[in-house]
Amino acid sequence: MSERAQQSGDIHREPMAKVDTAWLRMERPTNLMMITGVLILTERLDLQRLQQVIARRFLAYPRFRHKAVDLNGTTMWEQDDSFDLDRHVVAARLPDPAGQAELQALASELASTPLDRARPLWQFHLVERCDGGSAVVCRIHHCYADGIALVRVILSMTDPTRRARAAAVATGPVPEAAREVPAAAHGLGLLQEPIELAWKVGGKIVETGLDLSLHPTHAAAMALDGGQIATDLVHALSLPDDPDTLLRGELDTGKRCAWAEPLDLDEVKAIGRAIGCTVNDVMLAAAAGALRSHLLGRGEAVDGLTIRATVPVNLRPLDQAHQLGNQFGLVFLDLPIGEHNPIRRVELVAERMCELKQSKQALVTYGVLAALGMAPMPVQRMVTDMLSRKASLVATNVPGPQVPLYLGGAAIGAMVSWVPQTGGIGLGLSILSYHGKMHFGIMADRRRVPDPDDITRRFRPEFEKLLYATLMEDWSTPVRSENCAATLAHYG
Repeated sequence: MSERAQQSGDIHREPMAKVDTAWLRMERPTNLMMITGVLILTERLDLQRLQQVIARRFLAYPRFRHKAVDLNGTTMWEQDDSFDLDRHVVAARLPDPAGQAELQALASELASTPLDRARPLWQFHLVERCDGGSAVVCRIHHCYADGIALVRVILSMTDPTRRARAAAVATGPVPEAAREVPAAAHGLGLLQEPIELAWKVGGKIVETGLDLSLHPTHAAAMALDGGQIATDLVHALSLPDDPDTLLRGELDTGKRCAWAEPLDLDEVKAIGRAIGCTVNDVMLAAAAGALRSHLLGRGEAVDGLTIRATVPVNLRPLDQAHQLGNQFGLVFLDLPIGEHNPIRRVELVAERMCELKQSKQALVTYGVLAALGMAPMPVQRMVTDMLSRKASLVATNVPGPQVPLYLGGAAIGAMVSWVPQTGGIGLGLSILSYHGKMHFGIMADRRRVPDPDDITRRFRPEFEKLLYATLMEDWSTPVRSENCAATLAHYG
């Protein structure tokens, strides 16, 4: 607990960080500020077992027993003295045949449903019968943490073997203590072993996209420089609005979720090695190809079209990712939708990534978000809307462990997650690696993209075009400038 909370004599409340407050206040009916994830289990898991895992591991983070409250214009974390685990870990059912289509429909419904502001802003929904196994849909408000931190939280609930750490997830009913008293009694020490095992075993971690691995105090220091923030904010706002396409326009209150058949990580890496770029560049270029194909299929003119994606950039060392809160910035990435050559698309994405990795854009936007957390709501909404007009989508790349994991003894077959879109943005792309596979998902506004399956169906064919083109290309001729090649070598 913070010194400020202790000194006030109020052991139940403490101020919410300004950046976290900004994400709480960004919520609107057309864009809920939840991070939504789906864990697909190849084996059955029952509700009691999941509740045991949540009680002993998820709730070992005391913050998840707190709700967000507004006290005279100041946002506070307040302990929920009436906390009831049964309200946060609930059963869900799918209609027959209880397969991927039905699970996507459930995820879509939950992604469109606000969390209860009177309680801690998170919920797990267990589908005990899904495609021969089970599935878990989790929803956690962005004000608790960013995507990198929440992946580590979810990993803390898993085991690298089916029987690992059985004592930490005992059989029998969930103890009343786990429902009613602060979770600090469980001890954060319980979390470190499964986190580190899950994250480290299996070799090198897949890249985090634009992972600057900077200490957050660097961003905080920059946030204090009001003049610099103002200058760079003006620069960001001076970017022209993104072109009008079918992806942009008035939003609905409903979301549509879909995910593609996973790709083999080794194949993605092989393309990256051949072209001289990163896994993230390859995946984003394939996604750009799928968007191009989708827009062409809907009659959109795409020749020469470039649209922007806002890309979250991790600003914390990975060894601190178990800490909650939001410590990331945003950058604007050009996606060459108008480029028909799949290899050239990768090159263009890689070149832009090189420029962004050498910029201070992520640090500046972190400071802007902190400033927005202190600004009046009308000012925050105005700036959020202005920034959201500069992009058509949000794109994330989160690294996962490259070994199989188990949740409550049930094997995890696949993972997909989405961060929320902000302002008027209606499309989110998700890239997540797990156990040698690359998972690609879509969350879209149902008015802007009524059928996100149309994009996910086009993802593998676009990747296979790139794979074929890579195999047929003569790589004896350099395809990258010396400066960009050096940068890729440093970050890759």
